[in-house]
Parts: sequence; structure tokens; C-alpha cells
Amino acid sequence: MTVSAGSHSAAIANYSASVLAARTRIVTRLFDQVHQMADIGVTAIMGQIPAYAARDETFYADVHDQLAQLCRIGLGALLEDRRVTAGDIAYTRRAAARRAREGLALVDYINAFRLGQQALWKSLMDFAGDSKDDREAALSMVVPLNRFCDLAATQAANAYLEFQQYQSENGQESRELLDSLLAGALPERGPQLSSAHGFGIGVDPGAPLVVVTAAVLDLHGSDTDAKHLTSAALARIGVNGLRTLAGAHRGEVVAIPALGRNGSTEVLCERLEAMRDKLLAAGIRLAIGISPVVTGIADLPRAHQESRSALELLPEEGGVLALPHLRPFRYLMLRADATTRHLVDPRIRALLSEDTTRGGVLADTIRAFAAADMNLREAADALCVHHNTAKYRLGRIQELTGRNLRSVSDLIDLLVAIELQETQRDRS
Repeated sequence: MTVSAGSHSAAIANYSASVLAARTRIVTRLFDQVHQMADIGVTAIMGQIPAYAARDETFYADVHDQLAQLCRIGLGALLEDRRVTAGDIAYTRRAAARRAREGLALVDYINAFRLGQQALWKSLMDFAGDSKDDREAALSMVVPLNRFCDLAATQAANAYLEFQQYQSENGQESRELLDSLLAGALPERGPQLSSAHGFGIGVDPGAPLVVVTAAVLDLHGSDTDAKHLTSAALARIGVNGLRTLAGAHRGEVVAIPALGRNGSTEVLCERLEAMRDKLLAAGIRLAIGISPVVTGIADLPRAHQESRSALELLPEEGGVLALPHLRPFRYLMLRADATTRHLVDPRIRALLSEDTTRGGVLADTIRAFAAADMNLREAADALCVHHNTAKYRLGRIQELTGRNLRSVSDLIDLLVAIELQETQRDRS
């Protein structure tokens, strides 16, 4: 979907300097008239699409803002001699969700895009003069603007259809099912039990499940679009060919993926990372926590709380944290408070601080020694250093900290200090 700026620049290299100057002049004037172009587009849309005309002033302002943003992106790319990418217009996903949620038909939504594009073309023709250079400059913009308009319409239509599908598959019944499962109860009969089976839940009593909790960061008030888009995205992250039950739950977005016999949390995490990146491009920043694997419906309330606990361990910019991939030691270090850090021996803190500036070789040696069950030769081999080098490093550590690395308690103190330092650095 993307082409480098260099290849796009090559496409206009055949035009003369006077044509390129005319093109820059026309696009610059258009860029200064973005609001007027949006006015033309909104007038056309309200005049030709009854479903749009029946809305209120807030809706009109939203449409105007969307048209203005699209014009800025398309014209800005022309000024920078580059192609527009899907990432540039990812924000249109929010508008698509709003239009689907507001009940507008897809045909009306796409028709509105067409009228907005016509407004852009009309303005372009109005600003291009009759000189040969101006005519050639206008022609040079036909292909990139058409490509941009096609990309924008395709992205918007796809986002609209994805959200519409989520709405149709996750109605009131699914929301009630989600609430029931998070309370630890599987419906015994009826449509909700059939719905649960459709999500792969309750079919096999021993099938693994996890709970995923997503928090939308930087919300300004109640951003329902962001939560709805997050729910729709989570509904498509199934790792076993099944749909995933997902929806809003008490201010958060929660999903219960059924991993199936062949699914794995590693694949689930990869898909969640990709989903988070996609929504981040649309201006939606997420923190996502994944619970340990459970096999019983009665365990889902605990799994939900554990997935929420994982959110607390993520940095301010969010991310994805899967508790199944954490060892208990690492989990404890992530949950450590300021008091825990103050209990670290100052000599150990000083050693690690100095070691960090030198590349962390002593910390690596401590870890390798522990991983080798205190076997010095195995640790040296793992570090790809001579046995005497590893021995010297251990002696240096003991000299500076007063800790004997062959003492289990002393070794644990050093490992704890290393983990605390890394988690603090990661969060910073």
C-alpha cells in the first residue's frame, strides 16, 4: 500500500522546472483554502444525500472536519512529493465507526466520500490557470490525487464494514454473555449458550481460555469511538479460526479468546501487538493485559482480575503484557515498590550504576553464573569469555559488594537488585 518518497519523486522528475513551480503554487494556494474546500464538500453532501441532511449541526461540523483533514493530507503529500500511505489516514477509522454506529448506510458513506473528492477536484481546477504550465501542473496531480482518493475510500469502507460486522455479531446478547462469564457462570441453555459455543467457549470443558483487558489511554472524557473500535479489533484476534467474544465492561474493554487445543499465547500476543500498532496509527493508545491460562469458567473472574493487574505493570505509554510469559520472580520485581528499592544494599546499587555505564558486563556475569547453577566454567562459556576472565569478574563483584556469589542468599540479593534496576529503567 506504500511507495517510497523517492519513487514518487521520480514520477514527477520529467516535468520542467516551470511546471513544478506552477504545481507548488497551485497546491500551496489550495492548502490555504482547505476550509473553503470543506465548505463546498459539506454543501454538496447535505444537498444530495438526505441521510446526511437530516442530521444536526454537530454532525455537520464532524463531516467538515473530516473533509478538511483529508484535503490537508492529500495536498501535504503533494507538497512533499510523496505518496499517501494507509497510516497517514488511519484516523478515518474513528469516523467510519461513528458513521456505522449512527446508522448511516455504507452507500451513503461512500457517496459522501465521492462528493468530498469532487470538491477537491473543483477547487484544483478553479485555482489552475489557463497557461500551459498550469495545465501540465494540474495534469501531473491527476494520478497521485486519484490514488489518494481511492486509498482513502477503500480504508474508510473497510473500517466501516469491520465495525458494522462487529455490531451485528456483538449485540445485547453478547454483552450479557460477557458479563455472565466474567462473573464465572456459563449459561446452561438457550441462545446465550449457543453464542458461547460459537466463540469456542464451553464446548470443551478443558479447553484453555485467557482474559484480555484493554484500557484506552489519554481519553478526553468518554471516547466511545475508541472503545468501540478497540472492541471490534479484539473481536478479530482469534487464534483458532473462531470469533472472539469482546466488548465494553465497566469502563474497560474485555475479551475472552478461546485458545483451543492448538492455540498459543505467543500467537495471541503477536496479534495483539499488531492490533495495538494499527489502532495507535488511528490515534488510539492502548494498554493491554493478558491473564494466565485457565480451563474452567469458574476461573474467569480471577483471570479477569489478573489481566487488570497486568495493566498496572505497563509503562505510561501502554503496551502489551502477558502474564503467562512472566516468571514469578519477574512478576514480583515488576510489582516492587519504592521501599523494596530502598532495601537494596547501597554497595550493590553503586556497583550496578557504575556497571551500567560500562555496558553491564558484571550484571551479565551474575546472571550467567546463576543460570549455570554456579558453575563458573559453564558461565564463562555462555558469556564467550575465558574462565579466568569470569573468575576475575566474580572476584571484583565480591570485593565491591561484600557478597559471596556462591552463597544462595547473596546471589539472590544481587539478582533482585539487577531486576529492580532494569524494571525501573524500562518504566523510565
